[in-house]
Amino acid sequence: MRELLQHIINGVSQGAIYSLIALGYTMVYGVLKLINFAHGDVFMIGSMVGWYASARWTSEAQNPSIIGALGITALAMATCGLLGFVIERLAYRPLRKAPKINSLITAIGVSFFLEYGGQWLFGPNPRFFRVLPPHPAMTVAGLSIGYVDVVTIATSLLLMIVLQRIVFHSRMGTAMRAVSWNPDVAALMGINIDLVISFTFVLGSVLAGAAGILYASKYPSVHPLMGLMPGLKAFVAAVLGGIGNVPGAMLGGLLLGLAEQLVAGYGSSSWRDAVAFAILILILLVKPSGLLGRTTAEKV
Repeated sequence: MRELLQHIINGVSQGAIYSLIALGYTMVYGVLKLINFAHGDVFMIGSMVGWYASARWTSEAQNPSIIGALGITALAMATCGLLGFVIERLAYRPLRKAPKINSLITAIGVSFFLEYGGQWLFGPNPRFFRVLPPHPAMTVAGLSIGYVDVVTIATSLLLMIVLQRIVFHSRMGTAMRAVSWNPDVAALMGINIDLVISFTFVLGSVLAGAAGILYASKYPSVHPLMGLMPGLKAFVAAVLGGIGNVPGAMLGGLLLGLAEQLVAGYGSSSWRDAVAFAILILILLVKPSGLLGRTTAEKV
């Protein structure tokens, strides 16, 4: 029983990071009906920016502190938010009236551009990046709870609450939901569609930047291809919960993190990556709309 609870703690910590990344996928899909496959690489850029700020401007790489971690996280979130705005403005907005396949191919192209542009800019070698100051793990009722896990879960929970407030209790959130429901009617009601879509990209990218720093806290190594697998797993989490559904993305990320930890703990760690794609195949066969998604009839 104690071992199971330990795996659950580790799974929630991992799943919280997947949830933050998945929220970017699900918000963009909800508004644009577009799978932004470059989102995982925005997550990577957040980690790399954090490493650069830590290594070049401060002594955080050797002596990390809470203040330094907050500053680095804020910089990574701001940079990723700006990158999300630029990607939407230059890559996706010109193709908004084009067939969806054009935008999908462009998203894959932007992903490759960020990955190999990152290799050219930062180099291909992994870089050590420790964000948080080292602390011994806490022991509660025989369970080991790492300091990084506590920070990761608490930060993710806070950001998810803030996102919920923005989406469901603000004017911009109301506009986002209106555009998601019917952009043409929303435009007739005076909603600035371009502004709403840009804000959605920025908000999702900001969350990806925070996830990048949290991921670097948990696995202190960053490199230009690090966003590939977490990005794909977060996409699986978004589909699992119901893509386009904000609570569904949160639920899907947590369930995926738990599934990975349980499979690695009671099976083999080599199956950790395979379980995500097995879940994707299963959910598409059994309930394609996701756990919290709703099936809608398509008019033909």
